[in-house]
Amino acid sequence: MGETKTLLRIGALALMWGSSFFWIKIGLGAFSPVQLVLARVTLGAVVLIGLCYLGRDRLPSQRRVWGHLAVAAFFHNALPFLLFAWGELTVDSGITGVLNSTTPLWVLLAAPMLGSRTKMTAVRAAGLIVGLTGILLIFAPWQASGLLSWGALACLAAAASYGFAFVYEGKYLTGTGDSPMALAGGQMLLATGFLVLALPMGGFEPVNLSAGAIAAIVVLGIGSTGIAFALNYQLLASEGAVAASIVGYLLPIVSVLLGAVFLHEELSFRVIAGMVVVLGGVALTRLRPKERGTFATAPAPERPLAAAETP
Repeated sequence: MGETKTLLRIGALALMWGSSFFWIKIGLGAFSPVQLVLARVTLGAVVLIGLCYLGRDRLPSQRRVWGHLAVAAFFHNALPFLLFAWGELTVDSGITGVLNSTTPLWVLLAAPMLGSRTKMTAVRAAGLIVGLTGILLIFAPWQASGLLSWGALACLAAAASYGFAFVYEGKYLTGTGDSPMALAGGQMLLATGFLVLALPMGGFEPVNLSAGAIAAIVVLGIGSTGIAFALNYQLLASEGAVAASIVGYLLPIVSVLLGAVFLHEELSFRVIAGMVVVLGGVALTRLRPKERGTFATAPAPERPLAAAETP
């Protein structure tokens, strides 16, 4: 029964996070990127703060913590959510999901910049090179039919923003005495504030409401941004980071399949090969030396939000 629950949680997380790019594409048919992301983070904040109160968790009280949460809210939520939405105006949802899977590569690059204790071992360096090669294969700038565009670069920048945010959160938002759910609720609340400030950048455009667009907003906000975090927290608490990290490998597969089946997005062999190479590189970066000649997967992070690549 315990294994079945774990598999169900992994499957639900992969579906909710992997489908985010599909729902973003649907939502953009009615909303501007700013409108879509504002609705998403608002609903996510309501869900997370509601879960805090149900679990009798209080939001952080220290100003220092709120200051760090503001940085995390900008780089982990407001900025990447907007970049992904803006990028999907011209980029297929499946490709966006593949580019999102590069997040661990950017984590490895950001770690030494922020003074993280993560060491650049030979295996991780090899994983980084392999992963970056996969990105190059996906973009194929040497071909006229390559995917190099401002929209694709925006999606890649969003993944890099996640990478910076994960390292920042690990350094400044662990050991605060606040529960992960309370930190996430406060962070999403601040992200909502950032999006309110971004309203002049397309937030007042006419809205063409449809049933599909409304469903997309609800699923993105309540499911992919609110409930998914709670499931991730439960998965980490019960099974650890190894189980949670599996979601990161399933996520691009889900996004690619949904885009191909329901949005009729074309996917070339080159992009599929690039995705496999990227995921292979990511797998290498998540290994750490255990004993001489052997390797183990990376230990569980103190903050659940960094366990998988949240889209």
